[in-house]
Amino acid sequence: MKIQQLNDCLAEVNQALSDFLPEQDDPMREVMAYSLANGGKRVRPFLTLAFCELCGGKRETALPFAAAVEYVHTYSLIHDDLPCMDDDDMRRGQPSSHIRFGEANALLGGDALLTRAFGILVSAELPPSLLVRAVDALSLYAGTEGMIGGQVLDLAGEGQKQTVSDLKKTDAGKTAALIKCACVLGCIAADASWEQIEAAENFADNLGIAFQIQDDILDVTSDSATLGKPVGSDEKNEKSTYVSLLGLDGARKEEQRYTENALRSLDIFGQEADVLRRFASGLSNRLS
Repeated sequence: MKIQQLNDCLAEVNQALSDFLPEQDDPMREVMAYSLANGGKRVRPFLTLAFCELCGGKRETALPFAAAVEYVHTYSLIHDDLPCMDDDDMRRGQPSSHIRFGEANALLGGDALLTRAFGILVSAELPPSLLVRAVDALSLYAGTEGMIGGQVLDLAGEGQKQTVSDLKKTDAGKTAALIKCACVLGCIAADASWEQIEAAENFADNLGIAFQIQDDILDVTSDSATLGKPVGSDEKNEKSTYVSLLGLDGARKEEQRYTENALRSLDIFGQEADVLRRFASGLSNRLS
C-alpha cells in the first residue's frame, strides 16, 4: 500500500462500517451508527488492510475483517465510557453513547456491535479454513486472554500502587491485544507465512504499548478540546500511569523505545512496509 492510497483506504473502511449496519428499522441501528461514525483514527482497520496487502493479499478481501475489528473496538469504547467503568461523558468531542441514548441503550448498543462483528467477519470471501482462523483470533484477542482481561486488570489497579511491569501487563491486554488482532487478521486474509505473522505480532505488541504510553502522556499534556474527551481522568480514577511512575521525560523515552521496537519488527518486509513505518511514527507524534 502506497502513502497516497491511505485516504482511499480510510474512505473504504468508513463506507464498509456503514454498509454492515443492520437495516434502517433495527432498534439498535442509531446507537451503533452514532458511535461508529464518531470519528476516530481507524488505526485497527487500517492495520488489517495494510498487513493484508503487505503479505500479498487483496485489500478488498480483508475489508470485512477490518470492519469487524473496528466494530469490536467501538463496542469497547462504549462500555469503557459507562458509569461502571471510566464514567466519561465525552468521546471524540461528542457526548458519550450513554449520555446520548441512556445507559441501558448504550450497553445494548455495545453488545450489538460485538455480536454483529462475528457475522461481518465470516462474510469475507475467503476459504472456510481462513474464516475459522479469523474467528478464533478475534474471540481470543477480544476476550479474557486479551482486551477484556486487560480491562479487568485496569479496574483492579484503580487506587492501587502499581509498577511499570504491572502497567505493561494490563496494556498488553487492554490496548495491544486488539491492535495485534487487527494485524493478524490482515495476515490471515492474505494466508501469510508464520514468519510474517510473527513479525506482525511483534510489531503490534510494541505499537500497542507505545500507543498507551502516548495516551498517558496526552492525558497530562493536552486539553479536552484537542483530545475530544476529558483530560486528567487517570488521576481522577487514582490510576498509576507511565507518567506518574516514570515522569514525563521518562514516559516519552519509553514510548520512543517501544515505537523503535515496532519499526524494527518490520525489517523482514523491506521497503514495502514503509507506509506502516510512517503510520507508526505518526501515532508516536500524535496530539490527540
